[in-house]
Amino acid sequence: MKILLTDSGYVDPAPIRAAGHDVVLFSEAEPIPAEHRDAEGLVLWGGGGSGRADILSAMPGYLTRLRWIQTLAAGPDNVLAAGFPTSVAITSGRHFHDRTVAEHAAALALGCVRSLPTAVRAADRHEWEPTLGGAHPIHDPERATTLYRARTLVWGFGAIGLATARLLTAFGANVRGVARSAGERAGFEVIAVADVDAVLPDTDLLVMVLPSTPQTTGALSAERLALLPRRAVVINVGRGTTVDQAALETALRNGTISAAGIDVTDPEPLPADSTLWDAPNLLLTPHAAGGRVVGAVERIIANAAVVEATPPGEPITGLEALVR
Repeated sequence: MKILLTDSGYVDPAPIRAAGHDVVLFSEAEPIPAEHRDAEGLVLWGGGGSGRADILSAMPGYLTRLRWIQTLAAGPDNVLAAGFPTSVAITSGRHFHDRTVAEHAAALALGCVRSLPTAVRAADRHEWEPTLGGAHPIHDPERATTLYRARTLVWGFGAIGLATARLLTAFGANVRGVARSAGERAGFEVIAVADVDAVLPDTDLLVMVLPSTPQTTGALSAERLALLPRRAVVINVGRGTTVDQAALETALRNGTISAAGIDVTDPEPLPADSTLWDAPNLLLTPHAAGGRVVGAVERIIANAAVVEATPPGEPITGLEALVR
């Protein structure tokens, strides 16, 4: 089977070729060359990263033999919106980014509780910041200073949220999840979204891992930010739209939360003239949590085998991480 493979995903084509497929690398920033528009498989980020929305939306018009798309992104929203016919199966990058996003969330949390934004800014000024060294209470009522026994909520308790919970637990945090319904997942207590307001006042660390949907827009509102204690730290590795960004900045400037670490903003990229850049006690990274796919080659090979074994015109079943 002929498979077009994005050249921006650092996915090794050799094992896919060894499985018997004709793999052609392509750039998501440029139209696919005419001689390769007969491909049956397409592996791409899905309009993110180096991808261009206009090029993605043009693909359904000329990839007439296409039967299957594998996105490297966990969310295939852009691909689903591009207009590919329903005969084209679409599989997502679910689980490709669990470990790396969780790692980044933990890095932001550690950076915030260890006052790295203050330390880095002082270092840039060639100043030795005296308030960071010396003795500190293990549970300071004014700010979280350690992950040890930190009362933690991971809001968005899917695969990435669960991986994040496990990492934070290794640092000694007491972690609970927040999801649509209450219960227990992999040994962690899960609180229903409807009850989140009741537990925010007792939260030291709030980690947001929500996708962008109409239901999650502004989930962490100004009212909910106000429920957090002064010592709380907010982390967002989900989507920028899920947090009231202006309210978060106000909370940082007023000191009603102690710190925040965000990997996502609204909009992205964050404009150079945004006042958020200069908010105190903020650790900001440029949507860098993911981007390192784990397990993509194995899934591509397995899904390609399913597609190849299915006669053209018949529904393709048995695909891993099938979206539609």
